[in-house]
Amino acid sequence: MFWLLAIAAVVLFGISKAGFGTGVGILATPLLTLAVPAAQAVAILLPLLILTDLFSMYHYRLRFHRQSILLLLPAAIVGIAAGSLFFGYFRANERFLQISMGILALSFVLFQFFRTVILGAAEARKPGAFEGSLLGAMSGFISTIAHAGGPPVSVYLLPQKLPRDLFVGTTVIFFAAVNLAKLIPYYLLGLFRTIDPITLILLAPLTYAGVKLGIRLNRRFTDLWFNRVVYAILFVTGIQLVVGQSLITLLFGLFRL
Repeated sequence: MFWLLAIAAVVLFGISKAGFGTGVGILATPLLTLAVPAAQAVAILLPLLILTDLFSMYHYRLRFHRQSILLLLPAAIVGIAAGSLFFGYFRANERFLQISMGILALSFVLFQFFRTVILGAAEARKPGAFEGSLLGAMSGFISTIAHAGGPPVSVYLLPQKLPRDLFVGTTVIFFAAVNLAKLIPYYLLGLFRTIDPITLILLAPLTYAGVKLGIRLNRRFTDLWFNRVVYAILFVTGIQLVVGQSLITLLFGLFRL
């Protein structure tokens, strides 16, 4: 079960990074948390995320919105610090972290459901420096505890009406910097002691495969139907993390009542 979920998580991150900028990657951490403790899941994924960032940055290295990066990134560092304190305080309470991860997953599904309304409101009042800083801090916090800081960044970037390549390139550069910054608190919290280096070596080639697949999907498909499938899986995953058992087991239990 671990390897199946780990492979899916790494490939999804690659597709998300290089193909759509945000979206499908938010499934990866909750998915892996079904197999291993939350702290171990984020620790396994961070080095692989950074490797994915390197491949993605090569493709989008000259295409990013500099002003947005300069606004979002300092605030994200503050969010990373807050997320690290949160993780350090609740790390011993695995059930709380699972529930938190599940609530985040369900929140992202809710965000997707009301995406048009939320982004329409943001577009009507284009986010300024204060809103951008707040969204950057939110992204840094969520990224630290779940590697899923994409939605707040989308709320800021999409109203900017950037070309698709520029939008994806900006998210790639932003999260590459965020993920590198997360190495320090993860090390200080001792999260890397929970992972086996052999696991990282075996999963590493999949980061390149995910990036190449993401670039190809970006050129050939819209993200509408792909995201719908991913968010359906994310919804099921979120419920399982919150209730603490398989959804199939839960449904069988209800039928027996």
